Amino acid sequence: MKNAKEIMTAEPITVSRNTPIKEVAALMCERKINGLPVVDDNGDLAGVITESDLIESRKKLHIPTVINLLDSMIFLENPARTDREMKKMTGTCAGDVMTANPITITAATPVDEIATIMAEKKVHTLPVVDDTDRLIGIVGRDDIIKTLI
Repeated sequence: MKNAKEIMTAEPITVSRNTPIKEVAALMCERKINGLPVVDDNGDLAGVITESDLIESRKKLHIPTVINLLDSMIFLENPARTDREMKKMTGTCAGDVMTANPITITAATPVDEIATIMAEKKVHTLPVVDDTDRLIGIVGRDDIIKTLI
């Protein structure tokens, strides 16, 4: 069974938290990739920005349902979700729109486990980190599909 090290893209293209959304989108289109690791000034993984994150940043705002009861507002949905959506919708750079604290894998993670994580967690881009959580590569869903050939 192959592992992440055998299928990952080593030294992946990265962006910083301050990279404008327009540049991120252009880079994804130009390189035909669906996600990019976001790194901080030290080169440590800060998050991942994906096509889904960019699409979410352009959607209509969902107004949470509330009930007024005895002069109190009761939210039927988590108001934190609305806060996250607002932040993404008003974001101008990768750090505003990215998914922070992404799910990561190691170089030794087997391909079947990677596929399981992607399917169950509904993610398509997984950063590969070493023992010190330093970014060493990235695995995308196309890398998994290539193992079927």
